[in-house]
Amino acid sequence: MRLMVRPRRYEHVLRVADLAAQIARANGLDDMRAYAAGILHDIARDLPDAELLRLAPPECEIDAAHPLALHGRAARVLLERWGYQDRVVLDAVEDHTTGPRGGNPVSACVYIADVSEPGRGVNHDIRELALCDLGAALERAIVSKVTYLQGRGIQVHPRTLQAYHALPCVAQAAASPVPLRPQPPLPFES
Repeated sequence: MRLMVRPRRYEHVLRVADLAAQIARANGLDDMRAYAAGILHDIARDLPDAELLRLAPPECEIDAAHPLALHGRAARVLLERWGYQDRVVLDAVEDHTTGPRGGNPVSACVYIADVSEPGRGVNHDIRELALCDLGAALERAIVSKVTYLQGRGIQVHPRTLQAYHALPCVAQAAASPVPLRPQPPLPFES
């Protein structure tokens, strides 16, 4: 692992792995799988764009325009080629860039750890919340990411939008005749 990423990224990877395991333990989940996924999540992060595109062909215009968005999927492809077979860990590695798909709480641990590890200097509240309420922390992390990207005029990945729209707070607001809180318009909405 250390040979695949820059030294600074390696320090980030160690912090993510430690925090993902801590979050998993606090929530009664498999901390070894969370640690493994944390260690492996950025193995493709420092690959050249051309290599990311080769390993993980774009599924949408964001992938094509910003190949870095593919590094989670590319990491999964590399791990599978190397014979790694734990689907829980593979899903968590793939999902850390765009948000966890339902049914894999280890993915939630890694996603939250990646956005809130202490070296980032942000999202301390999400990190603390994750130690007692994984679902609420995941909701806050996804909303935070979407809000951050939209606030900077950056397109949000369709997978992230799918996770965002599946959140209870967003679904409830969409179903309410009177908005519970104003939501900014999302890219890719028809």
